[in-house]
Amino acid sequence: MSLKLYNTLTRTKEEFVTIEPGKVRMYVCGPTVYDKAHMGHAMSALVFDILRRYLVFRGYEVTYVMNFTDVDDKIIKRANESGEDPFVLGQRLIDDYKQNLVDLNILPATIHPRATQEMEGIVEMIQDLINKGCAYAVDGDVYFRVEKDADYGKLSHRNINDMQAGARIDVDERKEHPMDFALWKSAKPGEPYWGSPWGNGRPGWHIECSVMSREHLGDQIDIHGGGNDLIFPHHENEIAQTESVTGKPFARFWMHNGMLQLNGQDMSKSTGNLVRIEDFLRDHSGDVMRMIVLNGSYRGPMTFTDEVVAQAEKALERMRSALKPALPGAEGLSEADTREFHDALFNAREEFVACMDDDINTAGAVGKLFDLVRTINQARDRGANAEQIAFGQAGLLELTGVLGLTLAVEDKSAGNPASDYIDLLLELRAEVRQRKLYDLSDLIRNRLKALGVVIEDSREGSSWHFE
Repeated sequence: MSLKLYNTLTRTKEEFVTIEPGKVRMYVCGPTVYDKAHMGHAMSALVFDILRRYLVFRGYEVTYVMNFTDVDDKIIKRANESGEDPFVLGQRLIDDYKQNLVDLNILPATIHPRATQEMEGIVEMIQDLINKGCAYAVDGDVYFRVEKDADYGKLSHRNINDMQAGARIDVDERKEHPMDFALWKSAKPGEPYWGSPWGNGRPGWHIECSVMSREHLGDQIDIHGGGNDLIFPHHENEIAQTESVTGKPFARFWMHNGMLQLNGQDMSKSTGNLVRIEDFLRDHSGDVMRMIVLNGSYRGPMTFTDEVVAQAEKALERMRSALKPALPGAEGLSEADTREFHDALFNAREEFVACMDDDINTAGAVGKLFDLVRTINQARDRGANAEQIAFGQAGLLELTGVLGLTLAVEDKSAGNPASDYIDLLLELRAEVRQRKLYDLSDLIRNRLKALGVVIEDSREGSSWHFE
């Protein structure tokens, strides 16, 4: 089965074929750094981290570019409010976000370009657009002529005439067309600026991504990603200005994640309806947020509630149950049971791949991992020895690693002075069970349970772990 991905441009699932065999050029729009990142940013970063990891698993060499917008109206406004230099503010928030990515186990991008470091290329591309008649300067600003792009609106499936009819009446009268968008903005007093043939100023939002993508990945890329709130106008405008310069299709696949919703509304800095990443990670592991994303469809909206978080915690605990060691004294599976065990492991892997090949169906893939968890736990209960259990666990960890799950759990028993006493109680409990003093056996189990110690019995013996 071949990998198929949903393409926003065509609104269909298409077979994934790269421009260069075996190699993927992938650009994902990163944050505008004017405030600390929230869980909506985490969702987008996780979605494309999972995609990237799976492409590598499938044998592709992936060059992954994620930018930072570090000059913008919002950054300037926030810096003015706080009295902080806008470049210092941007750097501080970039450093914070990079630490968020580490804490979420998100692989670092191959390249993290920044708008402020790409000014030469931005000025050159704007000049190319002017030379081609696709842009014009007026009073130190430069605008893109949308009417010069015959298929403007093809990504968002909007008609330019309909958009014009819905445009605001108080549109900038200097524009030739209401939908023309800024490539360069003339400097205002107190704002950071760069020199250009049109005067001092700074780039518009859309041009920076076109330049950074071309600079680091070339004229054409395989995947361009971001949140579905970027489809229009940001990505639409990227297509218009890039393809007007190159004369080539910009991206083979346009992929967009849905929004994370809190209290029934999209998470957003502008509305304050958000949970910051650093606040969430004080109480939960990065795996929890990743499991929330994995349990849904990356293209649809996802709900963020205490109940959803608790469900993700339980799912992780269930998955970790397969990582427990073989039972004490386990003699190993029979030859027939071993064959059945290996077949189940192979089938789970094949079904996992089939789900992921279907437009990164992570919810289905996680379901197959739980089948694998059940297979491993059943094998343990039937007496699988340490080598057999380790074989199954290696297969599980490979696939959870593809999804970016660490399954890390604190070993509360390591170095815990109570461990020796708990072992002694289990020996005592085994003795009273042999004497059929089941009430006393249950008393030991229940008292330990109340102290956070879970006992698991099998025909091979008993084991324990902290909750």
